Amino acid sequence: MITSKPRAFTGWHMTTILVSFFAVVMAVNFTMARMAISTFGGTVVDNSYVASQNYNMWLKAADRQNRLGWHVEARLDAERHVRILVNSKGAVLDDIQATGDALHPLGREEDHALTFVSVENGELRSREALPQGRWNLQLSLRRNTDIFHMREQVQ
Repeated sequence: MITSKPRAFTGWHMTTILVSFFAVVMAVNFTMARMAISTFGGTVVDNSYVASQNYNMWLKAADRQNRLGWHVEARLDAERHVRILVNSKGAVLDDIQATGDALHPLGREEDHALTFVSVENGELRSREALPQGRWNLQLSLRRNTDIFHMREQVQ
């Protein structure tokens, strides 16, 4: 029986292992950092402390809005115009005025200001058509002194 002598573990072996390990770690870190930076669309609020000072005011506004009992449906039609229908207690509300913005989720496309005109059956339709893709709508609806704010994603 021939027995071979085990090879000695040298400093070169350890150096190769360490360099390979850290090369993989650095490659993963740089790849993940590049992906994070290229997909980050910006901040939600510029100053979280200042935003926190308005928190109770936002809660009261949300409570007022919930008490309106409005059910708002926003969608895109075949020509990519935003359509809005507002219901309250099963009845379509008319004489609603709406304005809003369409924002790209990643901030890569230019924002689009939206203006609305009334069409059939109390429905509102944006004058502007949106480009292809996914959009975040920020809409403000007003009827007399009642105000309703909403965010909706359409594509």
